[in-house]
Amino acid sequence: MVMSFFRKGESGIEHIERRVVSMLGEARHSYDMAIAAVIGGADPDTVEADIFETDERINRAEQELRGELVVHISVQGADNIGAVLAYTLLIKKIERIGDQAKNVFDLTREGVSLAGSPDSAELQRYASKISGLFGEVTEILSDGDAEHAMEFRATCDKLRHECEQHVRNFMHTDEPGHYAVPRAVLYRYWKRIVANLSGVVIGVTEPLQHHEYLDGGTTGLADD
Repeated sequence: MVMSFFRKGESGIEHIERRVVSMLGEARHSYDMAIAAVIGGADPDTVEADIFETDERINRAEQELRGELVVHISVQGADNIGAVLAYTLLIKKIERIGDQAKNVFDLTREGVSLAGSPDSAELQRYASKISGLFGEVTEILSDGDAEHAMEFRATCDKLRHECEQHVRNFMHTDEPGHYAVPRAVLYRYWKRIVANLSGVVIGVTEPLQHHEYLDGGTTGLADD
């Protein structure tokens, strides 16, 4: 497992795990704020600066962690290069989640507000479930529980397929565009976020060659 390597504390690199968990917490914060604006009825003007400042912190953290990983390789040699490459992919996925949370918020710039809509309870249910996934990823990063990781990935697979089905349903609905399009876009963003959260867990439980793939490397995990 990738995380077991970083727990060894070689050359002080053990603190990277804490920084990655912090990045994940920042991404969750951006996501929750975006959902509050799109579904919860929060004033977008009150959360916009927070979301974009958080995104900047995530971006800086990714760049700094990349630098630290390069230093580790230059000092320690290539023995752990596979783990370092895997970790580089992992932090990129967290950065993508931050971008996708910002994309959710950007729906408000198009005048989208789903607060109080007939399906707001269902939308909030999905939003809350996805927010909870962030916490599960943090637990898996901390304890490296392989069984929990497998259960988590199964949960993500189911949720991704549900989101994809919602997108398809809205593509073929008789509802007007101003109703269907924002919801299709939101479910599409949710699918991407879930895919990347699953990808983070794959990053700490699977060999490097299986990253971006499921089923032992046979099925591509799309997050675009």
